[in-house]
Amino acid sequence: MNRLAKYSFLLLSIILVMALLAACGGDTAAPATEAPVEAAPAEAEAPAEAEAPTEAEAPAEEEIVIQHWYHQYGEEGTYDAVLRYAEEYSAMTPGVRVEVNWVPGDYFAALNSALLSNEGPDVFELQTVTLDRIDAGQLAPLDDLFEGVLDDFNATAMQRVIIDDTIYGVPMIMDPQFVYYNKGMLAEAGIEAPTTMAELQTACSALDNGRVKGLYLSNDMGATSYLLYMTTWAANSDFIDGDQIIFNTPDNVSMWEMKKALVDSGCLLVGATTEWWDPGALNDGLTAMQWVGLWAMPGVIEALGEENVGVMPWPALDETATPSVWIGGWNQSVNANSAHVDAAKEYVKWLWIENQDVQIDWNVGYGFHVPPRASIAAQAEALKTGPAAEVLQMLPLYGKTTPVTWTGAMDSIYQDAHSEVLLNNADAAAQLSAAADAAQQELDTLLNNR
Repeated sequence: MNRLAKYSFLLLSIILVMALLAACGGDTAAPATEAPVEAAPAEAEAPAEAEAPTEAEAPAEEEIVIQHWYHQYGEEGTYDAVLRYAEEYSAMTPGVRVEVNWVPGDYFAALNSALLSNEGPDVFELQTVTLDRIDAGQLAPLDDLFEGVLDDFNATAMQRVIIDDTIYGVPMIMDPQFVYYNKGMLAEAGIEAPTTMAELQTACSALDNGRVKGLYLSNDMGATSYLLYMTTWAANSDFIDGDQIIFNTPDNVSMWEMKKALVDSGCLLVGATTEWWDPGALNDGLTAMQWVGLWAMPGVIEALGEENVGVMPWPALDETATPSVWIGGWNQSVNANSAHVDAAKEYVKWLWIENQDVQIDWNVGYGFHVPPRASIAAQAEALKTGPAAEVLQMLPLYGKTTPVTWTGAMDSIYQDAHSEVLLNNADAAAQLSAAADAAQQELDTLLNNR
């Protein structure tokens, strides 16, 4: 091989070796047998979270559950009724479900405990709002719910839910208390319905024939608290004015002395098998007159006949005073610590302000109460005639309730003093004076702790 041939062979060998090395390198492009990776279009380079999710991918809204607490009512059908109301509202309000908790036994013990936790109800019942609940931040203001309708609510019922000019509850039922009498028995004895304490004493004695007593006030002869309220007002007296206890008056002393005279006369029924809140003594002919509430009216009418049922307020001390009717009842409040305050308020507004059918059903469909809204009470057929209509006429004239600053401790002081007079012959003036001093200490403590 000549020199030129050798040189050409060597050059060819070097080229072949370099080609083989290039083919075995680790950073070369993919073999032609693999599909090439396509570049993403420019409009797809935006981050995924900027894309609007489709309807199927949108997260579902969390359901609001409103816990509604009631104490256990005794009237048949009430539990089914509140379940029906809750189901109706849940069906008409997307995203909201109302659950009912029907609390047996000591309702207030259970409620007080629950309101101290994060598991308390959203909506619950109270008989009256109190300063301690307001100061503890338990009650949501509800003033906005009453726009345009406040004047339609019974003014006395509203007193039980207003503190410092703020509304903390919606009245749902009113329970008036007064005196029933058997018209036939009074007519036979030639007795008119008494309007003063002197007339009551005369009627009670005249109607007492041994087999039938003149008046039933309770087995403790009227030492209980609700009757105490009525007799205080009927003596031109009251309980609290601002920061002062005011029940220690000469007229109230006279009222207590006249009630003691009723006890001493022997004309009061004692030892009945039913208590004052049950009309059994009147219905069974054991007494001609009995203090009880409106809730008893259907049973009294059934027993005596509507034409024979008379109703009257508690008689006045004398011609200078005014008879009285106690207005109790139940109200609905909203938990200020609820996670769903606005939703709970809307539910309460629908149930106890807007829904006329529910309010009539609840008040007269099972038991017998008065709807707190005058326009709705006027629509209740059961309240339009007979003795029920007479009770409605009495409410604006004689209806009263205790102030929201009147506490259970004050009530116990007052009741204990009254019991000493009626049952143990204690001096009425001395007992009222001592009770007023003790109640004033309670009121001072209450107001000073705010």
